[in-house]
Amino acid sequence: MVYVLLSHLNEDEEALFCVTCKDYVHGQSGVRFQNWAKTYGCSPELYFQPTTVDEIKEILALARQRSKRVKVVGGGHSPSDVACTEDFMVHLGRMNKVLKVDKEKKQVTVEAGILLSDLNVELSNHGLALPILGAVSDVAAAGVIGTGTHNTGISHGIFSTQVVSLTLLTASGEILECSETTNPELYQAACVHLGCLGVLLTITFQCVPEFYLQETTFPSTLKEVLDNLETHLKKSEYFRFLWFPHSENVSVIYQDHTNKPPCSSANWFWDYAMGYYLLEFLLWISTFLPCLVAWLNRFFFWLLFTGKVENVNQSYKIFNYECRFKQHVQDWAIPIEKTKEALLELKGVLESNPKIVAHYPVEVRFTRGDNILLSPCFQRDSCYVNIIMYRPYGKDVPRLDYWLAYEGIMKKVGGRPHWAKAHTCVRRDFEQMYPSFQKFCSIREKLDPRGMFLNTYLEKVFY
Repeated sequence: MVYVLLSHLNEDEEALFCVTCKDYVHGQSGVRFQNWAKTYGCSPELYFQPTTVDEIKEILALARQRSKRVKVVGGGHSPSDVACTEDFMVHLGRMNKVLKVDKEKKQVTVEAGILLSDLNVELSNHGLALPILGAVSDVAAAGVIGTGTHNTGISHGIFSTQVVSLTLLTASGEILECSETTNPELYQAACVHLGCLGVLLTITFQCVPEFYLQETTFPSTLKEVLDNLETHLKKSEYFRFLWFPHSENVSVIYQDHTNKPPCSSANWFWDYAMGYYLLEFLLWISTFLPCLVAWLNRFFFWLLFTGKVENVNQSYKIFNYECRFKQHVQDWAIPIEKTKEALLELKGVLESNPKIVAHYPVEVRFTRGDNILLSPCFQRDSCYVNIIMYRPYGKDVPRLDYWLAYEGIMKKVGGRPHWAKAHTCVRRDFEQMYPSFQKFCSIREKLDPRGMFLNTYLEKVFY
């Protein structure tokens, strides 16, 4: 049995002695955690930054001893309270190593705390790349798969479908290996784990040879895109589009493999950041005059998206973009065949309710179905409809009517919310949305019968 010693170093810190590694694990009090958008936050009783598996085991032992809950946090980019806790918070930022690169199998094994921004560079050094990425890479590997992060490409799944295997530290201190052949049911659950099955320690990802993408952006209309959706999906490997609410305006984005050298014809307005400063200022003005939002949507489409733009670069530099504005976000996956119905109904709601304002863009992306138990794309090809409301200079803007109207449409067409984004769903909703929800619950309850890895967000999901 491991012997645990706890000593008080000062008012703001406690040190947990790890007998195995013969060192102290420092737990800090008084830490305030906030997500990137500063829309959610918490003050954990103790905040840990372990560097080894043995240290994490000691933290869990202390949590069992004190009947505390534990939440693991990575990049903190999720625009929800999925990582918040008032008990113990474990930040894995110091467990961020690349453990193995298998060039023959094109696989990489990493510690769960590594940021994708660092992994992208490391893979490039080995002539490899991830075949799909989300829009942001300042996120930890464990959190990315845990919340079902996605991008677009109907021939590609969510990010979790790239997971070959993983290791999980359970509430009891046991380490389990998971893959399609080892603990396959747990693997099917852990690939979108919500942080409630244990502490993810290592992940092996399937990679591809390093590649370049050509991104081509051009204007269209909502009617044209929806009427010719199948054509667009077949024409580009990574197709998505941005609809500017209160208008017919759409910006179509194709991203495809290329052998061309890096080049850019990006709009000069954005290149010099003038556009961002002007946009934030005008958005702030619109918080006092909401009637300006529709005009702003049309104005910035005219200013920035009416011409054809082409960029060529390494895949991860095309997949990622700089998100400069704090925002509230919702993102639901709906059956792909419901895309037109859902977007036209959302457009109709905005047209018939002039008091409801919606910032651009509504981002529409497409993803292949999978068999991961809590994947929003479980057993169906899906369309993700992402809506936002910006927070210029951190100011909140009225969004409740827009949010509820959107959620109502998403539920009506059989949607499932992105786990990292804000939503109002509870267990009875998820039981209807996910055919294997009860199976996941059984696995969770077996691994964590006392609910060590739960928090307020997850209680709404499971109770």
